[in-house]
Amino acid sequence: MKTIRIGSGAGYSGDRIEPAVELAEKGGIQYLVFECLAERTIAIAQQTKLKDPTKGYDPLLADRMNAVLRLCHDKGIKIITNMGAANPVAGAAKIKEIAQSLGLRNLKIAAVSGDDVLEVLKAGDQRIEETGAPVSTMANTLVSANAYLGAAPIVEALKNGADVIITGRVADPALFLAPQIHEFGWAMDDWDRLGTGTVVGHLLECAGQITGGYFADPGVKDVADLARLGFPIAEVAQDGGAVITKVEGSGGAVTTATCKEQLLYEIHDPTTYFTPDVVADFSRVTFEQIGPDRVRVAGGTGRARPETLKVSVGYIDSYIGEGQISYAGPGAVARGRLALEIVRERLKLTGVKTTELRFDLIGIDSIHGDRLSTANDHEPYEVRVRVTGRTDSMKEAVRVGNEVETLYTNGPASGGGATKSAKEVVAMLSALLPRNLAKPAVDYVEA
Repeated sequence: MKTIRIGSGAGYSGDRIEPAVELAEKGGIQYLVFECLAERTIAIAQQTKLKDPTKGYDPLLADRMNAVLRLCHDKGIKIITNMGAANPVAGAAKIKEIAQSLGLRNLKIAAVSGDDVLEVLKAGDQRIEETGAPVSTMANTLVSANAYLGAAPIVEALKNGADVIITGRVADPALFLAPQIHEFGWAMDDWDRLGTGTVVGHLLECAGQITGGYFADPGVKDVADLARLGFPIAEVAQDGGAVITKVEGSGGAVTTATCKEQLLYEIHDPTTYFTPDVVADFSRVTFEQIGPDRVRVAGGTGRARPETLKVSVGYIDSYIGEGQISYAGPGAVARGRLALEIVRERLKLTGVKTTELRFDLIGIDSIHGDRLSTANDHEPYEVRVRVTGRTDSMKEAVRVGNEVETLYTNGPASGGGATKSAKEVVAMLSALLPRNLAKPAVDYVEA
């Protein structure tokens, strides 16, 4: 039975690059997939594109392509990635430029676009799922609206001989499902096969999470050699059966436990996992350890795809101002608490306009709050003060950090390492769009 090997080269935009090189060098793979696009990432990329129409793709695109493009070209490994973010066409042009600088020939690059549905969403005035309000109520704050496309345009690009495929917003599992559809000739309405392939995509999409990275917990779930964590490979058979593994000798581990944790990642109802390609059912998935770092996966099914596409809607929510400063030695906690009270009073006295405020001692109450801050028997020898304020303007956000910085000379004693920042907050909501209103397109360039 025909099998293919798909490697996951990244699980988010800023992920490590060396494991992807290792996959290309030693993984015996036919496909290398970089999943680098989070909901907020694409909204920020849209802002970048507005400032410079030649940008808007992933900031590490050039670094990743310089690291793996020659290897993949020489070994016949096809690359699939969503690093196109807000501008896959410009991303494809950048890959062509890199290919030419490396002296590579006969490289066909495909750019998948059509996920940007901001104007379509405005024209149809769909409702925001979380609030029920029409999109028109957010007109002045909208940054982006990107529909989750499915595997079809990637399959089309593979059919047309593309060596590198760069997309904008597609569903994460679709990046891995597309090569399975292409290689095995699965029909786009073979729901059980698509469901099985989606299980594989879901397991691979976060890269090092399934090889022990996010799984590791010292003394509870020990994982060896995390500094050299290997990224996962799926050996997929034509019937949809798969084995999850990694490069022999790389760090980390592939076990039934690591696979089970990843299967549950971001899953609400395991019987109904909506994607643009299929409604997958994970409820009967099984895992079997068949060797060191080799886990067999079976049991995924599916049913007909939804008639709508999810749209990630990015908007300017607010501004965040933050200031931090450290105190150490005897009485550090008392001085930290005094610092917080001083800043609290200063923000009132100076009239800083905030909609939300937090006053934290990092390491004591910054996560669980006051209710657990007295649980330790021993007072820490150092603390870090953090004050954060949400505002409606950048000007007010800057003032929050400024007040923390003034603790340097205005007490309490021995504060040091002060930092401050202010930033615009891009937040995400979602909407549903009839799938016929999104128009995927595939453009090709050749090096």
